[in-house]
Amino acid sequence: MKILVVGSGGREHAIAEALARSKYSPKIYAVMGNLNPGIKKLSADYLLEKETNVPAVVRFAEENKVDFAIIGPESPLAAGLADALDDVGIPAVGPKKLAAQIEFDKAWTREFMARNKIKGLPTFKVYSDYDDACRYLKDNPDIVVKPAGLTGGKGVKVMGDHMTTVAEACEYAAEVLKKDKVVIEEKLVGEEVTIQAFVDGEHIAPMPTVQDHKRAFEDDKGPNTGGMGSYTDNIELLPFMTLDDYNEALEIMKATVRAIKKDTGVEYKGILYGQFMITKNGMKVVEFNARFGDPEAMNVLSLLKTDFVDICESIIDGSLDKMDIEFERQATVCKYVVPAGYPDSPVKDSPLEVVERPEYKVYYASVNERDGKVYTTSSRSLAIVGMADRIADAEKLAEMGLSNVHGKFHCRHDIGKETLIRKRIEHMEAIRGR
Repeated sequence: MKILVVGSGGREHAIAEALARSKYSPKIYAVMGNLNPGIKKLSADYLLEKETNVPAVVRFAEENKVDFAIIGPESPLAAGLADALDDVGIPAVGPKKLAAQIEFDKAWTREFMARNKIKGLPTFKVYSDYDDACRYLKDNPDIVVKPAGLTGGKGVKVMGDHMTTVAEACEYAAEVLKKDKVVIEEKLVGEEVTIQAFVDGEHIAPMPTVQDHKRAFEDDKGPNTGGMGSYTDNIELLPFMTLDDYNEALEIMKATVRAIKKDTGVEYKGILYGQFMITKNGMKVVEFNARFGDPEAMNVLSLLKTDFVDICESIIDGSLDKMDIEFERQATVCKYVVPAGYPDSPVKDSPLEVVERPEYKVYYASVNERDGKVYTTSSRSLAIVGMADRIADAEKLAEMGLSNVHGKFHCRHDIGKETLIRKRIEHMEAIRGR
């Protein structure tokens, strides 16, 4: 069996590692924008190429006669890679372009949710005109401003966090409108969680809930990033969640999958990532992504017990409902190592020495390998994942891993620590009125 993995980040290293654990011992082929040493080590062959160069990716897949492809990042999905692979008879775990709009066009997504009466929709407006947008902002200052398109997790600005005045919000809207539509939404108050699910076009198979940490610095300070780390508990829920929260989110995701097929005529096949805010009025949809999250993929794939190849084939042939997908009953804590100065002034080409040990997992992300050495790029470098029966013990293992990374880097040590999790619990108790 031959499988193509598209992407060069920590998420794709986790995907490749999960495939490599399969009883089928598949040959892994990779297309990478950067030479990821973890993926390289697991691959029979690889192509260094932009993942959005669709003809080159398809040609590489055909030359190697792969059985199917797994598309990691959002950009090649937006470029129509799944469609192009399907055109030459290669199925993909990753939705076709019309279905992937759920991630790469936030304006379409909000209007789609409204049109299909999908629950969890915040109040929103979409604007192409600056005067209209600014007029709305003046009347509704407690908001979130987003570009409609892809921003790598760094384009969302929240009033009170990233902006303090209506003038600043108008200024940001003007900046967005130079290239894109602007989406203005109500500011949601609560705790964000991520629920990812395998989807075969009709059925969904959910994974454990993850909480990501977007802010660059400890205690949730600083600018947004692609994600500085994340954690799961030893059950499907996080410590501040209820089973009702989880089930409500799953119903929203199921309704979304059904509506995509009805709205676009295309079945959604791949991974659906739902980012939700638990509010006093129930679960609200912050956004959907059309692939695994990064870092969230590293948490859930590290726990996956069921053979990942079997899951991928069930996604492709529409038989997920016949599978009982299992995860280890353990907690995970993932912490990202990023270049010094990240995200505003990251130091590139700085060497990192990594000592790998069985007590923790190392997933390489945006690095370059030269002469057997690993160097930083301008993005997140590598992630350490600890797994244990309790979050506190998993966090200690993640810290052990960080202590075995040498070089100039930044990380958030507070992810998974009791102090930060207690803060989340107390926040939700206050919101629920307890």
